[in-house]
Amino acid sequence: MRRCKKKAKAQKSLQKASDAQCSEPSALMILWLETPLIYSKHISALLDANVYLKLDVLQPSFSFKYRGISHFVQQAIQTHGPDVHCIVASGGNAGLAVACAAKVLGLKCSVFLPEGASSSTLAFFKKEEAEVREIGDSYQQALAAAEDAVAAEENAVLVPAYDEPLLWEGHSSVIEETAQQLPQGAKPDAVFCCVGGGGLLGGIIIGCKAVGWDDVPIVAMETHGSNCFYQSISLNAGPFESSPLPPSEGLEVIHDTKYDCNIAKLPKLTSRASSLGASWPSPGVVKHALKRKGGIECVCVSDEMAMQTALRFADDHKILVELACATTLTSAYSPGLFDRLVPSQPAMKRTVVFIVCGGFKVSLRELGGYRTILEGEVKANPEWQVSCNGQKWSFPKD
Repeated sequence: MRRCKKKAKAQKSLQKASDAQCSEPSALMILWLETPLIYSKHISALLDANVYLKLDVLQPSFSFKYRGISHFVQQAIQTHGPDVHCIVASGGNAGLAVACAAKVLGLKCSVFLPEGASSSTLAFFKKEEAEVREIGDSYQQALAAAEDAVAAEENAVLVPAYDEPLLWEGHSSVIEETAQQLPQGAKPDAVFCCVGGGGLLGGIIIGCKAVGWDDVPIVAMETHGSNCFYQSISLNAGPFESSPLPPSEGLEVIHDTKYDCNIAKLPKLTSRASSLGASWPSPGVVKHALKRKGGIECVCVSDEMAMQTALRFADDHKILVELACATTLTSAYSPGLFDRLVPSQPAMKRTVVFIVCGGFKVSLRELGGYRTILEGEVKANPEWQVSCNGQKWSFPKD
């Protein structure tokens, strides 16, 4: 496995930023880490494929979001100066990424979130020296308060969670690194990721184009109760059979004039995978997905299938991942699903990359609760129900 040439530079830049607190805001630095790409002997043997895991769970904020958000924050310094005040409405991975980047760069950071956040979540923000403001009982109320705070302060900027090209630009580095870390001459037959609002997917699409992988299929994974991207793709002419399809019951259809595509707004989110909990996706990412040469496989699985995957991944690799991240990996532990998504080729072993995007909202106690839920689920239904590009598939529960 080859190492990225950027690694030493990135580490030196990170140390310089931490020591100097960004005393020279005109100099953009790489704050994210070059994370390992590892060959998974466990999953490779199970799937009869060359399976690589990109471990962005090892970023300073425990998720891929640190890439794009640290990039956005540095651009904010360029625009607003070294006294810029970073404001974010998020009690999740986006919020923690902003807090981490702001601390490294010596910036003021305020995190707005609904009342009732867990003590462990608040402890993470406290460690990053972020100001936490708990307002209202919903995300919409917290976001409104954050927007009011930005409007009232000249030097404040609202850091977005996913719908922003600068974020996608930063996230694209995950593919640029992967292309350098794979064995020389290797090109994946598919790249797997999860998708909520679409920030990571936007970065992967841009990164694939930059490294000559625009023809490589991307498999975008969601859960049934949080699938705004899947629903949005179905509303447009594209990969779904007989698309555009009529909207599902209760779905609000919004036509985005800038990108000339239809967007689905979910009436409610029912999935336990809270980090996938976007009511609607980025229109720009939907458009990029519809246009790309290699296409998009949109796949929805159940929360319980993701739970089983999280447990098996922890057993095999000794790494805890959020339910959203485990959603990415579901086909890694379902050979039947994997074979449908990446058909085998004569005399050629398949090579795939799973983006292990991470997330800090996971614990041993939570994984223990999954076991109890799964005991009842297996008895209730012997098969997993999976949706892919408008088709319905079933696979036995192992």
